[in-house]
Amino acid sequence: MTLLFVYNANSGTLNGLFDIGHKLFSPSTYQCSLCAITHDIFKENTAWKNFKNQSQFQMEFYHKDEFETKFPNVNLNYPTVLRRDSYQLTTVLTPEVLNKISSVEALIKGLKANVQ
Repeated sequence: MTLLFVYNANSGTLNGLFDIGHKLFSPSTYQCSLCAITHDIFKENTAWKNFKNQSQFQMEFYHKDEFETKFPNVNLNYPTVLRRDSYQLTTVLTPEVLNKISSVEALIKGLKANVQ
């Protein structure tokens, strides 16, 4: 079982710089709640990084363009967290749920509660 985290942001340096600017100047309108939870403005959140390093979960992380390239026949709203078992993808945390989460601790709690 692997958890797939799909950010509502595209990959690439220019997109990354745009995201940093958006977080700095208009954080309330930033479209990726998952990124806002797991990353500070310039780097990954320390509590999240520690969780990832100590977790028993296998994890993969994708920007939406990377995910759509790897899984072209899967239509999703972003951000989202999925569970992959063999070839099956199931949703663990929807965009609506992620948009209500405001801390790394709440994200971790939600993951633990929804992944058996």
